[in-house]
Amino acid sequence: MKTRGFLSQFERDHRSCSRRAFAGYLAKSMLGVGVGAWTSNPLAQVIGDASRSQPASRSAKKVIYLYMNGGMSHLDTLDPKEDAAVRGATEIIKASRCHTRLSAYMPRLAECAHHTAIIRSMHSNQGAHERGRYFVWTGYAQRGTIRHPSLGSWAVRLGGSFNPNLPGYIKIGGDTRHPGGGFLDSTFAPLPIRNPDQGLQHSQLADGLDEATFNARLSLSREFNQAFEARFPQQQVRAYGAAYDHAIKLMKSRDLAAFDLTAEPDSMREAYGGDAFGKGCLLARRLIERDVRFVEVSLGGWDTHQDNFPRVEARAALLDQALSTLLQDLSSRGLLDETLVVLATEFGRTPKINQNNGRDHYPKAFSCLLAGGGVKGGSIVGSTDGRGAEVISDPVTIPDFNATIAYALGLPLDQIVTAPSGRPFTIADKGQPLKQLFS
Repeated sequence: MKTRGFLSQFERDHRSCSRRAFAGYLAKSMLGVGVGAWTSNPLAQVIGDASRSQPASRSAKKVIYLYMNGGMSHLDTLDPKEDAAVRGATEIIKASRCHTRLSAYMPRLAECAHHTAIIRSMHSNQGAHERGRYFVWTGYAQRGTIRHPSLGSWAVRLGGSFNPNLPGYIKIGGDTRHPGGGFLDSTFAPLPIRNPDQGLQHSQLADGLDEATFNARLSLSREFNQAFEARFPQQQVRAYGAAYDHAIKLMKSRDLAAFDLTAEPDSMREAYGGDAFGKGCLLARRLIERDVRFVEVSLGGWDTHQDNFPRVEARAALLDQALSTLLQDLSSRGLLDETLVVLATEFGRTPKINQNNGRDHYPKAFSCLLAGGGVKGGSIVGSTDGRGAEVISDPVTIPDFNATIAYALGLPLDQIVTAPSGRPFTIADKGQPLKQLFS
């Protein structure tokens, strides 16, 4: 097959064949390696940005972002109440080294709460899962006309990457409807790791493919790319060539070892837990050690409309073990001061226990957590009333929370990035950072 003939056929069929499909076909059939992580958004591009900036903390370099998918009950975790009608079966315990009070479902976190700042006055106007998650991940309300970048993509776009071989943003597990890089260039999209045990897939030569054949296919691929890019000179097309280069560079890098959890002692793997979330947190630590800027790990199962107490207890046990181990592990390695650990969710749960012994969606009040990264440990921001129903002091919006993360990283909160539609956006919309959490 000649290049000219192939391109002519592609021109005839281009309306039904996406550029993403084209790149994916070349990657799989010619190179024997998948590069979808770097080509997840074929429409992503940045038109331009302004030079304005504002002072930021720069107390952290990296982020481990733990997302509690489904709406974690604040009343049974980070903001327990004395009212028995609200509390149900959940007991309250006091942290050992600060005045923080937590649910008894989280005894290990209570031992290291002196590292944490709990924001108990979070509130949102999004009470449905998909819209609520989107709002937390991006800081913007979901719209049908645009896809906003997630916080990790913003962090890499505005702050850059540290490791030249690894992507700056890696997402472990989680929802397939994640906004990813949004309208940004595909190089800022997260690299997805579906299973932390399996590490980075398609990072080795395909079975039966030797180095000589691989190089021959690579040469042919580049020949195709040159002609294709000349005929379709758009930024999103050129990004695919860069994707191949990134993938090949990573395949030959020693940093691939970061994805191998078997390199960890058995005792360390047991400390984090044998579930996918615990393994994801361990992988996150290994990636942070190798200077990945932003790592996101998800734990689902928090949508407790039925049987709230046993289900939250089970979820909280996984979170408690992995999060407390992560904080202690980062601290012992001297990484906690430069790593901001974030615990976030889309909304809380109702103070009223429903007829199914569950709690329903409740965006009016919920809790999130920050630790490390220069945060003043043992801190509490805001409060809710005795039922956890209303925020009564220091209300914090989702954009405020995202602005606080950006502030910790030293990112310019007012730098404007223009979407392909021509509309200007900033990392946290109009959010104001909680500067009081930092020295």
